[in-house]
Amino acid sequence: MNSNNDRVDTSVATLRHHLGARQPRVAVLLGSGWGPFAQQVQDAVDVPYAELPAFPALAIGGHAGVLRAGRMGDTELVVLAGRKHAYETGEPDGMKGAIRSLAAIGIQVLVQTNAAGSMDAAMRPGELMLITDHLNVVQRSPLVGEPGDQRFVDMSAAYCPLLRSQALAAAAAAGITLHEGVYAWVLGPQFETPAEIRMLRTLGAQAVGMSTVPETILARHAGLRVLGLSMLTNMAAGMDTQTLSHAHTLSTANAGSVQAVALLSAVLQAIEP
Repeated sequence: MNSNNDRVDTSVATLRHHLGARQPRVAVLLGSGWGPFAQQVQDAVDVPYAELPAFPALAIGGHAGVLRAGRMGDTELVVLAGRKHAYETGEPDGMKGAIRSLAAIGIQVLVQTNAAGSMDAAMRPGELMLITDHLNVVQRSPLVGEPGDQRFVDMSAAYCPLLRSQALAAAAAAGITLHEGVYAWVLGPQFETPAEIRMLRTLGAQAVGMSTVPETILARHAGLRVLGLSMLTNMAAGMDTQTLSHAHTLSTANAGSVQAVALLSAVLQAIEP
């Protein structure tokens, strides 16, 4: 493939071949601990990222690297099992080709999920948070180098207010506690220091993680509406005595996956693309 556009065009053609008559308008990007949701998708067709040249190669535990197309109730959707993180390469544009391919096949809503550390004592490990806004602490953009005025994307409503209200209503109807808060993106891969956590709390964030913000920027650039959900897997550094590790994150995320999957299923049947 000679260009990013060629890779996207080939990925779009491959996806349309596998989708057939399906016309999904919602895509779900699964983060750590959210993977079991893919098993809830009905009438599923799987396409490995390896068959989609615009999609990234993944090398992080808990990220399968498969696109699954199907439906949840009456909602047709595609599910992306895994993302490329900026800490793998130092660049924030690892999901650019994937998100542009989704937009090209008609996706209108991107539902993002992640595992995050809680910086709010009222939000405990295993609980869930609706992202209301984010802090791009890294101050990196996947749009650097993009031509034209379209790169100047309005991020004042990065996480769609209507989708957020529908998600809150769905959670309440399902009897699931869904906190709300601001998500801070840090580069990683190391975890934060207690001083960094104090800084982020002072800046107004309630959760911290190493993903999601670049994909939100890409999605808004592509004209998609975004909904963000975090599974809180640990209290942030300095807020308890737990030693932080990726293994601990995955263990807590896996333990909380049943409630997370229940929430995501309820939300997807309530939102309107």
